[in-house]
Amino acid sequence: MDEASEKRTAMGAERLAELLGASLDLMDGGMVVLDEQERVVFWNEAATRISGYAREALLGKPCPEGFYRMDAQHLGELQAHAESQVPLHGHFVTSQVSLYSGESPKAAQPVRPALVELRHRQGHTLPAMLRRLPLRDAFGGRFGTLLRFHPVEDADRLPHGETGEGVGVEHSQADMEDRLDEAWREWSANAVPFGLLWIMVDQGAKLRKTHGRDACEAMLQVVETTLKHGLKPTEILGRWGDAEFLVLSHERTAEMLFAHAQQLAGLARTADFRWWGDRVSLTVSVGVAIAAGSERLSGLLGTAQKAMQGSIFAGGNRVTGDPNPRGRECSQS
Repeated sequence: MDEASEKRTAMGAERLAELLGASLDLMDGGMVVLDEQERVVFWNEAATRISGYAREALLGKPCPEGFYRMDAQHLGELQAHAESQVPLHGHFVTSQVSLYSGESPKAAQPVRPALVELRHRQGHTLPAMLRRLPLRDAFGGRFGTLLRFHPVEDADRLPHGETGEGVGVEHSQADMEDRLDEAWREWSANAVPFGLLWIMVDQGAKLRKTHGRDACEAMLQVVETTLKHGLKPTEILGRWGDAEFLVLSHERTAEMLFAHAQQLAGLARTADFRWWGDRVSLTVSVGVAIAAGSERLSGLLGTAQKAMQGSIFAGGNRVTGDPNPRGRECSQS
């Protein structure tokens, strides 16, 4: 390549970088790119507006120390839970533990949003949803990290399906199993709340028999879209089996998880599924299980499945689980 060609290539790369930077500056949410050493290589205007840190003061420097941490109120609840259960590795979760730092193991760096306290340059904190995504080259090697974040109002009452942040959906059981393993590790190490909703569409088997596989798959897609409207951005919805779903949730109590399941069951009844012009009414059977004590992941899955089957045996269109800390069996139509 001659000197003129090299110059044109360099100018093209520089122009492309400018265009990409300008595009990211148009986004409402904060966008921060870090290199392998966690140094800032890009900081968009929204990140400055939200955090108070100017781009010019941070480029080439480490991300501000303690820039984000798990919400303090949530950490306090987790610490109380951990102290009432079992210690892990000789220590408990405290308000000084940073969430998803660059030194954390891969399992502690989910790509799903997390509720955090974002520290403003002036010293105060604000609740925000933050997502940390690894940047990899064509060979899978990691060369940086992308942080995406936006503030939220009244974080402790973060609404279902109203945050504007996309809900995570896993369309294969293998991918969902990976997410379950990650959530279980976080529960085991840091007592991060973890619960499951096992959902089966009551009409799935009959629809497959009478209308065929294509109709059943179309129905599942409609139900999936409907359920997504009722989920928080921290939750993951995954396909499980032929006509079933799992919801991985981080509701902090069994009562909250059970109430959430009831909301989703009601939402599923609103799904507008039509096949060749005929509207097919849909309902779901839901099983609820929340991680507690020293059970294994397989045990939690078994509990959720058994609860779901209990809903089916009771006639379907209901939620079965344990909505109270004393463990009394309870179901609701």
